[in-house]
Amino acid sequence: MQVPQLLVLFGSQTGTAQDEAERLGREARRRRLGCRVQALDSYAVADLIREPLVIFVCATTGQGDPPDNMKNFWRFIFRKSLLSTSLCQMDFAVLGLGDSSYAKFNFVAKKLHRRLLQLGASALLPPCLGDDQHELGPDAAIDPWLGDLWKKIMRLYPVPLDFPEIPLGIPLPSKFIFQFVQEVPSVGTEGLKLASSDPQRPPSELQPFLAPVITNQRVTGPQHFQDVRLIEFDITGSSISYAAGDVVSIMPSNSETHTQQFCRLLGLNPKQFFLLTPREPGVPHPPGLPQPCTVSHLVSRYLDIASVPRRSFFELLACLSPHGLEREKLLEFSSARGQEELWEYCNRPRRTILEVLCDFPHTAAAIPPDYLLDLIPRIRPRAFSIASSLLAHPGRLQILVAVVQYQTRLKEPRRGLCSSWLASLNPEQGPVQVPLWVRPGSLMFPETPDTPIIMVGPGTGVAPFRAAIQERVAHSQTGNFLFFGCRKRDQDFYWQTEWQELEKKGCLTLVTAFSREQEQKVYVQHRLRELGPLVWELLDRHGAHFYLAGNAKYMPADVTEALTSIFQEEGQLSSADAAAYLARLQQTLRFQTETWA
Repeated sequence: MQVPQLLVLFGSQTGTAQDEAERLGREARRRRLGCRVQALDSYAVADLIREPLVIFVCATTGQGDPPDNMKNFWRFIFRKSLLSTSLCQMDFAVLGLGDSSYAKFNFVAKKLHRRLLQLGASALLPPCLGDDQHELGPDAAIDPWLGDLWKKIMRLYPVPLDFPEIPLGIPLPSKFIFQFVQEVPSVGTEGLKLASSDPQRPPSELQPFLAPVITNQRVTGPQHFQDVRLIEFDITGSSISYAAGDVVSIMPSNSETHTQQFCRLLGLNPKQFFLLTPREPGVPHPPGLPQPCTVSHLVSRYLDIASVPRRSFFELLACLSPHGLEREKLLEFSSARGQEELWEYCNRPRRTILEVLCDFPHTAAAIPPDYLLDLIPRIRPRAFSIASSLLAHPGRLQILVAVVQYQTRLKEPRRGLCSSWLASLNPEQGPVQVPLWVRPGSLMFPETPDTPIIMVGPGTGVAPFRAAIQERVAHSQTGNFLFFGCRKRDQDFYWQTEWQELEKKGCLTLVTAFSREQEQKVYVQHRLRELGPLVWELLDRHGAHFYLAGNAKYMPADVTEALTSIFQEEGQLSSADAAAYLARLQQTLRFQTETWA
């Protein structure tokens, strides 16, 4: 009997879908199933007709768009010329990752599931719809779905009896073998080069541009609870071009303190060079990691030791632990019955990988270097809305960064890896460079000169609208309406002077909401309702586009509710017609959102 081959294909924007795909790969190997895990656009999609068993893991981005690394696949799979029997030999399942604060929640997963059925494939299960907004995260939907999936697969594709399942307590072989080298080969210095050196090719994740930091200034008042930074980069000679609505991806580093602490815990020499050899043929070299590489470079720029570990981290750590008590606790955390306790220990207080390793010192000291890349995920790039226009700031790129810091029951405050690292960079103390590249964002602004735009951007959500306003003003486009909200005008009113200058020139209509300046809190949705007649006239009579950017928690729902009530009051629409009107605006991209948790 032939052991079945499982193919796991992922479309991932921020890395979560890739993590889930790799988890599927590990679980398949435990069950003795041959398994390949690949990004959708790196797979020859015409070969799908010969695949018996495929799991698709895909995120939904922006306004219901596929991630960048599945766009070619997406275009191919929706070709009208494909026959309705093209995939009739395939069993499949779709695992979706989305955010229910967006109108098109898990749109890509749902649409892909329907399309595969149209092409004759057989669904093993209904699609899984993971939700970032769930208090337990996407795993709340994924864990039970995976349990059902494996039962179904093992029934349909039984593994021969002489291939018993690898028990959870035994580690799978590591993906790579670390070979420490005493002498650095002559290519070493070349290997550590990170910047994009080809002026013809725009920088990318594999070859970012090392952009010098020009300024890094705090733009919130001294009494304000949050440190918000306006950071400007020099992108001269980078071949980077961007438009309003685009985002910049930045690759952060771990702090020197954390890097040293990690190396001490694991008994590693930060200055030691190593080479990586894949254990199996066809396994690609980790992207962006030089060959050879120093331990210090691996830990500071590649391993995400400041992230909150997933359950799979505890599973592998338990396998590697030589210490009875620590191993027992790790096994408990990785078991199904221990998930509540794991949530309390790890997720609720946002305990990091480094802190967990400090709590399990005997285990940490025994981790073989070969397992570092299996155990610890790579640092993911962070995306920021670009807050400037090249027409206003040639050769420059600006972002508005809220430095993430908050307290949990742990003694040490929680800090955002990228925002804290960016805040620490001081160009006045010497040259500082940041690896970055630009990609299209989810907001697209109209090119027609007479189309008005209504922008609702409380807090740092105003960043992409500054880029749009600068661009439109440079093109002499008027009809710019900005609803901006913050706590107090003297503490966090970003770009106050700039907006007021544009108002004087007649280029902008600014509506502000300062929530803490009066007894009753006033937010952007209240200002929208107050100006309901204007909003309705702009949308219904002048074909305006409506944009919303900011925190995903309550604001998007509150603004949407305010809009719907404006449609009812000013447009005399029934509740059902107002909802349909809003849906039409979304479908025609006249209502766009960019929100984040």
